[in-house]
Order: sequence, then structure tokens, then C-alpha cells
Amino acid sequence: MRGLTRRFRQRGGRLFTPKRWTTALDDADLDVRAGSAVGIIGESGSGKSTLVRLMLGLDVPTGGTVEVAGRAVDARAGARSLHWLRRETGIVFQDPYASLDPRMSVGRIVGEPLWALGIEGDRRARVHEVLTDVGLEPKMADRYPHEFSGGQRQRVALARAIVHRPRLLVGDEPLSALDVTVRAQILELIRELRAAQQLTLVMVSHDIGVVQNLCDEVLVMKDGRIVEEGPTEKVLLAPQVAYTRRLLASIPVIDPPRG
Repeated sequence: MRGLTRRFRQRGGRLFTPKRWTTALDDADLDVRAGSAVGIIGESGSGKSTLVRLMLGLDVPTGGTVEVAGRAVDARAGARSLHWLRRETGIVFQDPYASLDPRMSVGRIVGEPLWALGIEGDRRARVHEVLTDVGLEPKMADRYPHEFSGGQRQRVALARAIVHRPRLLVGDEPLSALDVTVRAQILELIRELRAAQQLTLVMVSHDIGVVQNLCDEVLVMKDGRIVEEGPTEKVLLAPQVAYTRRLLASIPVIDPPRG
């Protein structure tokens, strides 16, 4: 990504008054190396999700360019022209309750990328295979989202994201809606899938512990700008920017016992 910028026009205002704009992302540059795991951290409204949406061609940038595997991403060109990008990427969203269609069976939800992208082969067998990979039983393909717990739904969402064998997996706060125990299970599952399938990973998270456990590199965002980036251990243990130090200092800790 080079010079990536996204501005939104503010609604309202009086007639004939100048247009007012909000900058969600401002002149961002980022390289994601194949096989790496990159974490994106920052407070709410810092531009993390906007960056990811532009990366995946889900939104149109105001300025700048995006390339995946040397090929330009043109979000204005229409859905069909981005089939190659959908084939290369998968995404897991934050809310497992909202990201799954309640009218569709789990088998249809997980298999949808195979049909949408025209991927040949035994699609039903592939759905059963990937459900097993995420720790669910193949017979669950005939059930519906309301029959699953939150953790199971996020496993379904993860299965949908990898069923077409993408090279890049993006998580947009995929653990924040889960309780602590389930979060640890999904965290370990993502780590195992990344290793087994040699996935490149981009993880957006408010939970710095998640980034520390999963990611080789981290970038810190504030007010639509990338203010610090580098190896995860270096940035989190010896931050160079005051904002990063404040962000790390805001993490709640349990005081050690006295005496």
C-alpha cells in the first residue's frame, strides 16, 4: 500500500456552505511480506478497519494505491473484476452473530466462496474437510447459526475464510466478541491454521496480547496515520513513540501480591 488515503464527506450542514470532510486514513504506506504475520493496533477510530477494507478492495480509496502479489487492486472496477483478489484473500469479522446469515445452513455459509468464485471439485467434501480443520464435526454442516455458541460461530466464520485456500487471512477484531476461554481456543486455532496452510496473516486487534502472541510485526495507528511499526518484540518492549507508550501503559495489569 502506498499513500493510501480515505476521506468521508460529513453529512448535514447548511445549504451553500463548503463541504466538510473527515479523514479516516491519511497517506499510509505498508508492506506485508508473504508468510509474515502483521498486527495492527490503536484506539477506536484510529483507521485500522479502514486500512483493512481498502487492502481487500471492500472500499474505494480517496488517494493512493494497493497491490496484491504485484497486481493493482481497483475497487471501482466492479465485483467480478476482483474475483482474483477474493481468491487470494479471506477475512474473519468481529461479530460471529452478525457475520453469518441466519437463513443459511452452515454448509452453505462455509461453501459459499467455492460457488461464488467458481472453484471446481467436490465442494461438499471440501466443506466437510475445512469444518474438521477448525474443530467442528462435518455433520454440523446441516445445522444453522442459531444452534451454535459464539465460539463455534467464529469457527464457522474462520472455515468460510479459508475454504477456498487463500494466501492472505485478515482478522478484523475476530476475538473481541468472545469470552476469555473461547478467545484462547480461537487464538490457538488461528496459529495452527497459519502454520499448517502457510498463511500470511493481518490481524487487527484492541488486545495487544493477541498481537504479541500471533504476530511477527506490528504497526501502531493514531488518527488515521501509522505512527510506529517494526518487529513486535521491539515495538512492544521498547516503543519509540509517546503514543505507543501511552497505549501500552493503558493495559490493565494485576498487581503482584505483597509480602
